[in-house]
Amino acid sequence: MAQTLQFTLSFQDDLDAYVQENYPHISEYRIKSESLDARKANLGREPKVHYNIIAISEGEAFPKREEEFRPQKPFEKPPLIIGAGPAGLFCALRFAEYGIPTIVLERGARAHERMKHISSYWRRGELDTDNNVCFGEGGAGLFSDGKLITRIKSPFVQYVMDRFVDFGAPPETAWVSNPHLGSNKIRQLIGKMTDELKEKGHEIRYHTCVEKLLYSEDKKKVIGVETREGEKIFSDHVILATGHSAREVYHHLKEERVAMKAKDFAVGVRIEHPRELIDKIQYGDFAGSELGAARYRLAWEDSETLKGSYSFCMCPGGYVLSSGTDADGIVVNGMSNYARNSRWSNAALVVSVKAGQDYDDSDVLGGLEFQYSIEKKAFEYSLKHATGREVPAQPLKDFLNKKLPRELPKTSCPSGLVPAKLHEILPSFVSEHLEKALHVFERRMKGFTTDERALFLAPETRTSAPVTILRDRESLISESHQGLYPCGEGAGYAGGITSAAVDGVKVCEKILEERSL
Repeated sequence: MAQTLQFTLSFQDDLDAYVQENYPHISEYRIKSESLDARKANLGREPKVHYNIIAISEGEAFPKREEEFRPQKPFEKPPLIIGAGPAGLFCALRFAEYGIPTIVLERGARAHERMKHISSYWRRGELDTDNNVCFGEGGAGLFSDGKLITRIKSPFVQYVMDRFVDFGAPPETAWVSNPHLGSNKIRQLIGKMTDELKEKGHEIRYHTCVEKLLYSEDKKKVIGVETREGEKIFSDHVILATGHSAREVYHHLKEERVAMKAKDFAVGVRIEHPRELIDKIQYGDFAGSELGAARYRLAWEDSETLKGSYSFCMCPGGYVLSSGTDADGIVVNGMSNYARNSRWSNAALVVSVKAGQDYDDSDVLGGLEFQYSIEKKAFEYSLKHATGREVPAQPLKDFLNKKLPRELPKTSCPSGLVPAKLHEILPSFVSEHLEKALHVFERRMKGFTTDERALFLAPETRTSAPVTILRDRESLISESHQGLYPCGEGAGYAGGITSAAVDGVKVCEKILEERSL
């Protein structure tokens, strides 16, 4: 019978040798979790690694996750999935397990073609509003840190991890806690997913943008979609998995009185440092060893305003990307590859934005307009002082002193930078809270704010969807319209690759459950 063991080793110790010497009866093991404890490493204390492993003896086998998928009769009108990001693709994959074909509509291109358009945007400022960092096969998850971290508790988390392994993720993805694939590996997997779906009879239509939903005469049910080209496609089950940046979709839903609610989110900047600096701050004299690129997590709440300022989506050994979806807006995001070997490390530093407090939520899309106003200011600043392609940036020391920088340090951002006073772009409360938080963060990480190379790039506005598309808790059907299944991050029910994929699986299961009643 498999047994669980926990122990702590020096980061320099060989795990295999330790297990063989101390547990000779073990024939094979898997690392369930591996966490580095580098607290006070910068003061000379040797980092430790905490292991949680599952082990078996000779003649035993690891328990297998077994699910029985009984083939079901295809739907007369195939389920219609809008969006080929993690939520949409995993929804389709789950239907495929039951032998039920779907139709997936994706406004952008396949990943390899999409890359060409993104490269043109970064190098020349030529934005394709259907093929960019947020739109196209794989969705926004294709250009992220590839972290599969999730705090949700769901029996479908394991299914998602197993399927990633099926398509080429490292085997340990199936059992290790919080695996990291990197943007480069995620891109390789997505194409294999869609290829398998097509082999199993699913129709995946690229370059197909949904212009609007179709409704019954009484306007109480969604019965299909109409594409930009005017084609109408009908279905009794429309899964809306369009991601958090499909703004046209939100506007259409508002016009048709689909139930939505404004929600909180966060905005701020990307902070970038040389990776060697972050490694040194975190690891001290142990930096540069096999510990790899260092991570950090920072958070502080203002006791007067009760607003949080925190780091988000930290990308050790990563890159800062221009990730806009509008021709007149600039947005930044971070990503890293599997090796995390860039010369820079970055993270979002954001401030919470409260619906009804920081923006007018009498309009359900007030948060959307709040985001857009910041992104537009960034673009207009870039266009005035450069070409409109370059990302506004300011050394951290100049941000604190409210000075226009004379020069900028080197950066990982492929779009180039334009020197800026970010107080002129960010809302005043965001700038003020960042200033306060930075003093706190400096006390926790000496050198974080004082190094000459610390750099702010802005704005980071797409941390999450600005609305929730309301759905019934049990059926997952829209509260206002039958036949419509809001799904994933864009609907307000996920916060990353794994949780979005899980939500897609949940929607599939609910549709099949409804069918069996």
